[in-house]
Amino acid sequence: MKRAFIDLGPLKVLTYRRLWIGQVLSGFGGQLTFVAVMFQVWDQTASPAWTGAVGLAQALPLIVLGLFAGTLVDRLERRKIYLITTIGQLLTATVMASQLVTGRVPVGVLLALVAVQSAFGATAGPVARTVLPQLLSRDQLAAGIALNRIGFQGAMLLGPALGGVIVGTWGVGVCYLVDALSFLAALYGVLGLPRMKIDGVAKPGLRGVWDGLTFVVATPVIRGALITDLAATVLSMPISLFPVINAERFGNNPRTLGLFLTAIAVGGVAASLFSGSFTRLPRHGLVMLCGSAGWGIALLLFAFSPAAWLALVCLAFAGAADTVAVVSRSTIVQLHTPPELLGRVSAAEQIVGQAGPDLGNLRGGVVAQLTSPVASLASGALLCVAAVAAVAGTTPGLRAAEKVKAVTD
Repeated sequence: MKRAFIDLGPLKVLTYRRLWIGQVLSGFGGQLTFVAVMFQVWDQTASPAWTGAVGLAQALPLIVLGLFAGTLVDRLERRKIYLITTIGQLLTATVMASQLVTGRVPVGVLLALVAVQSAFGATAGPVARTVLPQLLSRDQLAAGIALNRIGFQGAMLLGPALGGVIVGTWGVGVCYLVDALSFLAALYGVLGLPRMKIDGVAKPGLRGVWDGLTFVVATPVIRGALITDLAATVLSMPISLFPVINAERFGNNPRTLGLFLTAIAVGGVAASLFSGSFTRLPRHGLVMLCGSAGWGIALLLFAFSPAAWLALVCLAFAGAADTVAVVSRSTIVQLHTPPELLGRVSAAEQIVGQAGPDLGNLRGGVVAQLTSPVASLASGALLCVAAVAAVAGTTPGLRAAEKVKAVTD
């Protein structure tokens, strides 16, 4: 039973422990800032179009700069890049926190600051993924990724609620200040990293991006892993359908609507706490496929759940299955990508992981408008399971056991 719990072994590595603590704290700070930005934009404009623009300001830099940032990560010394991006995020958060003294800035300026911070994040994300193989042995990678995941989920679960309390008590400026201070913890973690020299240099510009995309397409297990993630998100992301399903089936109770998202997070945290049950398995590809299929099946059951409690149980199972799939997918990318390509492949993984849900929510809303919410959710869930089955059938490498050596880089 003990082996089923999350493997804390990676935290014995000092450099990883410092980095993990910094990432967890900055993740909480990021959630506080998100709540503060949404509140400030709405308070100053009372416009849903402007609040929607917050998501656009976050997403565009990641999509536009992501692959080029991955090439940069594969060309330069990675510790230096990580330091630059962390300091950039710290300075941006500090400028946002200066509203405590100067007063609120115009909404356009605030969104520009959000976009600048997201631009630094477009590089910070891929470089953070390239660090793990330098700090942990191959047999510890999955456990390290699971620890990163539970830190992210903890921030998602508790950060927004805490942000709401802080905004209501002290105002948005305090949230920005806490975020800036949290980046000091992140900077402390990055300063503890060793220099990470790359063997081989990526080609500059589009040629480097093309080499990375060529590798993704030509490597079946990585191609299959990213396609599986797109199937789970683009085809069956349910969040845009939560309000209408809650209105039609559960009396439009706002508490029930809030619990939908909480249930997914609770399921994800539970799966992370017991991640030892799957991170220690040798077949990461098979685990990922089962997790993605489980996500689709759980959402299919949610589509037809007659009672609120049963709907929440289905969403909790969906959240758990999603965590299993995400941790396993990231492990596959780490194990099958050469170090000199890891920045570009990680950038592609980041884009898929962030753009996929946005496209999935758009698909869900459009199909629901043309048909019905249940038809949209059920059809997407079935298509997700079918796509996962197709990937499993055409990619035997994802069903095979990993050959992992317990050696330290």
